[in-house]
Amino acid sequence: MQSLVRFFVFALSISLAGAAAGQSYPSKPIRIIIPFAPGGTSDILARFIGPKLTEAWGQAVIIENKTGANGNVAAEYVSKSAPDGYTLMLSDVGALTINPSIYANALDPLKDFSQVIMVAYSPHILAVHPSLPVANVKELIAYAKANPDKLNFANSGAGGAPHLAGIEFAQRTGVKWAYIPYKGGSAAVMDVVAGQANVLFNGMLATYPSVKSGKLKALAVSGAKRVASAPDLATVAEQGLPGFETGSWQGIVAAPGTPRDIVAKLNTELTRILNTPDMKEKLAAQGTEVRTDTSESFAAWLGSEKVRWAKVVKESGAKFD
Repeated sequence: MQSLVRFFVFALSISLAGAAAGQSYPSKPIRIIIPFAPGGTSDILARFIGPKLTEAWGQAVIIENKTGANGNVAAEYVSKSAPDGYTLMLSDVGALTINPSIYANALDPLKDFSQVIMVAYSPHILAVHPSLPVANVKELIAYAKANPDKLNFANSGAGGAPHLAGIEFAQRTGVKWAYIPYKGGSAAVMDVVAGQANVLFNGMLATYPSVKSGKLKALAVSGAKRVASAPDLATVAEQGLPGFETGSWQGIVAAPGTPRDIVAKLNTELTRILNTPDMKEKLAAQGTEVRTDTSESFAAWLGSEKVRWAKVVKESGAKFD
């Protein structure tokens, strides 16, 4: 009987400690870790969100880029941080749910993190350097086949969603190109803009500004439908590859064991911020859709995405070093 009483007292003390932590949170600066170089989709989203959190809570939000191993360096750092909600990671589909199928030491999105919230979804945009003499998907395929192994495909990192998009496109169309990995989407975009590489799939949020400025030529979007901000830009599926759909989503996680009250407080405030009219309009203008839900729904999504991408990686037959 005494042991049972002690158990309930212990459980109650843990619950009260979590509630107290949630009430006082945040009482110091929050860090949002980005697994990739500045200028990519995850980085852009974090820098949109950070000032809004500071405005709401009166605490500084520090954005810190920790690159390496296609996101594994940042993931391990955040997973091993104190479970207090002051170190978060805003990451994408690759670092959270593709890496476990590629790297033996990659962390599990469910076991090794506390899931906070899904943030946004952006279809990939298929773009080329303006000097490439193609105007659509059909012409790109014809040019690539007429010039085998001449094209360089820039991607945000080996095994990331943009890389797998390029692999799927090549497999379905029979084209051949060399894959050039970069430390993030922004670096890939910059090298295509500079003419050092020729073609890429990349998140629309980080890529569309270069299209609008004329530095890149867009051939298609890879979502299930066209985007409102570029209604004349046809999807890859509409241009002869039915069912082709790729894109990138971003979400926020924290160290495993972060008190539920803190996770709930973050989820509630981030949901409010992301769904304000100005934030939704700002992201929609760049072809990005706000997608928020409960932390439990985000956890379920991560689980299903991990299974989905394991199948894609296996079927691709690609080898990743």
